[in-house]
Amino acid sequence: MQLRKFRIIFFVALLIISYWLPVTSFSASRVDELKQLIEERNSQMDQIQKEIDEYTTQLDQAAEEKNTLNNEIKRLEINLKKFNSDIYYTNKEVEATAYNIERLELEINDKTESISDRKTVLSETMRNINELESQSLVEITLSHDKFSDFFGDLERMESFQKEINVNLEELKNLKEILENEKDEREAEKNNLEQLKSRLVDQKTLAESNKSTKNTLLQETKNKEANYKKLLADRLAKQKALEEEIRDIEDQIRIEIDPKSLPPVGSGVLKWPLDQIKITQYFGNTPFATANPQVYNGMGHNGVDFRASVGTPTKSSKEGIVIETGDTDKQCRGVSYGRWVLIEHPNNLSTLYAHLSLIKVLKGQQVNTGQIIGYSGDTGYTTGPHLHFGVFASQGVKVDQIKSKICGTMLVLPVASRSSYLNPLSYLGN
Repeated sequence: MQLRKFRIIFFVALLIISYWLPVTSFSASRVDELKQLIEERNSQMDQIQKEIDEYTTQLDQAAEEKNTLNNEIKRLEINLKKFNSDIYYTNKEVEATAYNIERLELEINDKTESISDRKTVLSETMRNINELESQSLVEITLSHDKFSDFFGDLERMESFQKEINVNLEELKNLKEILENEKDEREAEKNNLEQLKSRLVDQKTLAESNKSTKNTLLQETKNKEANYKKLLADRLAKQKALEEEIRDIEDQIRIEIDPKSLPPVGSGVLKWPLDQIKITQYFGNTPFATANPQVYNGMGHNGVDFRASVGTPTKSSKEGIVIETGDTDKQCRGVSYGRWVLIEHPNNLSTLYAHLSLIKVLKGQQVNTGQIIGYSGDTGYTTGPHLHFGVFASQGVKVDQIKSKICGTMLVLPVASRSSYLNPLSYLGN
């Protein structure tokens, strides 16, 4: 009899001890180490961000300076430095995220083991208690008053078991929370890996611009007068090409039903850049009016946003890539340069021009906010920027233009006059 009572006391005590013992793990030191590594990476990233901000300020200042050969070379050199800092920053961010994921995995494993251990103890203890209770129920009921004095009654035992189960459920919930956090961190790591890849693209672009700088120096023989002549030649070609395009577009006769378009001011399109600074508006802007030789008196057919070379450019809405192109391959320094045309399900199409790199293909489905390329200064520009155009889809198409001024076939979007829409009428947050 005394032996059975001792066994009951032993197993219940074991359960109590196992429940209240603090959870220890061999991985605790590694978790602390990972936390320290994360803090170090964050500190390094703060320093790098200061460099990036300084380069960004220098690029903004360069954009305001006069368009000279020396300023163009200076801008390309600053861009390269900024891209290298961006890549270094992202590498540190990826490392910090990887450390954080490893820390979470260790903590999740510790909680999993703790839950498993407690389940085992609980199961074994309950099994032995039930066995003893079934063997000695009559004795306990008839002759063991001290058993009641020691444990109270069976309700206390059931209450204790319920309390254990409640706390065990809390541990399970904690494990689930940690696993969810791990999933989030894994997704964050994937995003950072994509960012790292994107910055590698930008470094490639900067290297390409550096090569362009060397080519420019060869073409101009590092003389400002030769650079000015080069710009003048491009302006003359641009003027002639614009006239050719206008003649073609004048022949396109399509009436657009306003009811087929989204309401003005509806904000159905998202901004194509994270940071917005408009450098030229739609229509007969002061710049367009002052440069009738470029716009042929018809005004600016889109909106220009300031964007240094390599700025991520995003799709304003989900849609299908109708076509991509590069007019520089056919006639360098005029027209749109590298461009992407996307048709959206709301009867609008958007154009992204003067890109430095295109990241989508013809026929590809894109999502709102997806990076479709990087801004640049290809084609005819007076500085790096993104030209953003909006059309009624019914009236725009990609066509081959036999250009006399270029002496070749150009592939680019053309549209009826009625199809050109003011982008700001549809852009919104």
